[in-house]
Amino acid sequence: MRGEWTDTRARQVLRRMFDAAVASADPGRAVTRALPAKPRGRCVVIGAGKASAAMAAGLDAAWPDVNLSGVVVTRHGHAVPAGRIEILEASHPVPDAMSEIAARRILQAVEGLSADDLVIALISGGGSALMTLPVSPMTLADKLAVNKALLASGATISEMNVVRKHLSAIKGGRLALAARPAPVVTLVISDVPGDDPAAIASGPTLPDSSTKADALDIVRRFAIELPPAANLALETADETPKPGTIETDVRIVAAPSLALEAAAAVARDEGLTPVILGDAIQGEARELGTVMAGIAQSVATHAQPAAAPAVLLSGGETTVTIGRGPAGRGGRNTEFLLGLAVALASTPISGPLPATATGSMERKTPPAL
Repeated sequence: MRGEWTDTRARQVLRRMFDAAVASADPGRAVTRALPAKPRGRCVVIGAGKASAAMAAGLDAAWPDVNLSGVVVTRHGHAVPAGRIEILEASHPVPDAMSEIAARRILQAVEGLSADDLVIALISGGGSALMTLPVSPMTLADKLAVNKALLASGATISEMNVVRKHLSAIKGGRLALAARPAPVVTLVISDVPGDDPAAIASGPTLPDSSTKADALDIVRRFAIELPPAANLALETADETPKPGTIETDVRIVAAPSLALEAAAAVARDEGLTPVILGDAIQGEARELGTVMAGIAQSVATHAQPAAAPAVLLSGGETTVTIGRGPAGRGGRNTEFLLGLAVALASTPISGPLPATATGSMERKTPPAL
């Protein structure tokens, strides 16, 4: 479809781009495209994340002839029927009692397996909060305090996950350790910069190259106030399994880069020049909004990095540092958009720019629009 650029048409095109990005990451379809060979024995499905229930439903439908069972946990309100796989719901982004119950149930599900059995782990964004089992001597209340402090610290998602792994009895590879000798295939929907599977849901089935010393350094650098039990755990708990101690077959089944490409394809079809700025952008949300405004201004006035009409696409994981004043409303996407709006209001775009869209820098929503 081509024609004059109006506000209505621009909105329609942006919606088509959004829908294409979402479709590229459909959890059920993504899982069925990446399934391994069927096992000789049982298949136990475990998982955690906001997309885990939809992933489980796709797997259950794809393997009707396999001796299959399992349990996954998703966010409250995100459950869907998944046949033989039990779906639990817990809280996100702050864990609740069900997060701990789910973690224990998942560990129990992989007990007593043989080398002929197969564990398929369905991992997506949000898994860290949804599957929470603190190491001794921590309690769930301690873990809640840790997560609250991490979310407000300004640390990146990768840095937060380093701390989480070393305060967890199930993350940082400990879940794969519990499943031995059964092989583990991990199917991942990525929501982190760089698509590092060890960072998604804090890598419950992958070896962990970080150390307790790394976690303590992050706590010090960001002045994160931890409960006494958490400080003690970081000093005395066992290290997470390191590379070479556990093995897992990891398959990224959906990722922001694929969603960006899907959105870009629609843009080209509409006569727009898509500019993909990357899928691993990090930093303070409001500051990145200002940067995006500057790029839009450059497109309009200098035809750099592309001539108008163009659309700017990006993905990543922004952060918002929460101050000590009155709490605001909204999240990282809202703060990014407000930073963009303020910058454009003070330096309005000059020249024709009939269809430029700015991207959400947060991957936890479809990461291009």
